[in-house]
Order: sequence, then structure tokens, then C-alpha cells
Amino acid sequence: MQFQQLQYFVAVAETRHFTRAADLVHVAQPSLSQQIKALERELGADLFLRARGNITLTDAGEALLPLARRILADADTARHEVQELVQLRSGRVRLGATPSVCTGLLPDVLRAFHDRYPGVRLMIEEGGSHDLVRELARGALDLALVVLPLPTPAPALTTVELLREDLVVVSSPDAPRPGQGRRTVRMSDLEGERLVMFRHGYDLRELTVAACRAEGFEPDFAVEGGEMDAVLGFVRAGLGVAVVPRMVAARSGRGLRVTPLARPGLHRVIALAHRSDVAPPRAARELQRMLLER
Repeated sequence: MQFQQLQYFVAVAETRHFTRAADLVHVAQPSLSQQIKALERELGADLFLRARGNITLTDAGEALLPLARRILADADTARHEVQELVQLRSGRVRLGATPSVCTGLLPDVLRAFHDRYPGVRLMIEEGGSHDLVRELARGALDLALVVLPLPTPAPALTTVELLREDLVVVSSPDAPRPGQGRRTVRMSDLEGERLVMFRHGYDLRELTVAACRAEGFEPDFAVEGGEMDAVLGFVRAGLGVAVVPRMVAARSGRGLRVTPLARPGLHRVIALAHRSDVAPPRAARELQRMLLER
């Protein structure tokens, strides 16, 4: 099995067309077809069903595709690792993070990293922990900041707890204070409050809804489906209250009232994750060190 054959196989699998795949990898279409056939002979199985105008993966092709993508991603990582200069004057870091972490934790750390290593490109991908774990597993990210516990078991990942952050309730200063004006509120005090809620797949949504149900009530949504900036904007406009990380609330500026949750409160655990079977590139390891030592 040759590396080039896997490249051609993934190109056909993604385009579902031999000619377009050949254009994508800059090779003549007959050469690409010959290499695919050689790969099928090597594996002893057809990888594609070739109907006129319709290319689909066989079961064997479906099984090979994620493995081939991972091999290609690892090779790409290896190239970048070798190409990085000793003094970290070049390279890249592919970092995934939940949107609230991007808003609260990352700006100061990324600024310090960029000041020290201005030649390193920082590539940030926002997403929920489930999506970030999947991207890590297939080699599309070097590091990810995720919320523990992970939504699904991930034995191929190494996670290190980074911080434990309290959640707070934010509301508009022009609206009545939640919890009948007390300086702290309990989750049970949010029964009857209209909540501004994040979109599905957002870690804070799952955490908030689970906490409400643990108190015996279903949350009442005034508006739902937003990202962090949208949720904070809706709260400022007086549409309802929201449960957000303390760090985000502290950075959100004017226009929000912040009310702590009474003990035991509500918190989340942020962890730094990377694949267990592949060491992150050098630039990523340096960012990892700065995050852990922040």
C-alpha cells in the first residue's frame, strides 16, 4: 500500500468522481484509476461501486476512508514538524476550543504566544466538545480545549484538567434581579425565569438544562439557538437571563448584571486534550506549556 494511493483514494471518495479527483491531486485520470485498481488488488477488495455517473464507496471503502484520512493527516503533521525551525520561527498550531473558552480564556494566552512566536500561525476552530473530539481523532487538530466529562468516551485522547470555572447568571440591569433581588441565586430560582439559551451541541446548554432538571423543572426559553456573543446581546436587550462562565461575564463589559450562584453553585471543568498516539508538533507543545502554566 503506497501513500500516494491513499491520497488518490481519499480524493475519489470526497469528489465521487475520478476525473475531478485527478484534477484535485494534479495527476492524469488514467494514472489515478490505475493506482486505485492497484490498491484494490493489494487489499483484495473493491473500494468503489462504479455505476455510470455514480461513484459510491463499498463497505471496504467506508472502512478504509477514516483510516486513510488519519494516515494522511499524520503525514501532514510530520511534514510540518520537520519543517519547523529550531527557534520556532515558523510553523502552525491547529487549536480547537469551545466558543466560551475562545471568549474568556484564550485571548490573553494567544497574545502572549504570538508576541513570543510571531512566525507561528494560529489556526482556531470553534465547536462543541463532541465535534472537537472528533476533529482531534481524525488528525485535523493538534490540541483542543474541551469541557469534561467528554460527551463520549475517548480512549485515544489524553486530557489534562486546565481550570475549574464557576458559572454565573447574567441579566439586564434594566430587568428585575433574578432570585427576588438576592445577592446570590439558586438554580431553583430560575424556575419561571425566561432563559436565553445556546444552540444544540453547545456544552453550556447541556449543563444548564441538566441543572434545571436536577431541580425538578424544565427551563423556559425566551430565545434559543445563539452563539455566545448573540446570547449576551439578547440578555443585554432584556429578553431573558443566561447562565455563562464567570470569565466570560467578566470580559463582557457594560450592560450586564452578574449574579453568582449560591453554593454549591454550578461549575465546569476545562481540559486540554490531544491524541495519545501522536505527539503534538513542537509549536503546539509550546502553546500547551503556556496554557498549563498560565
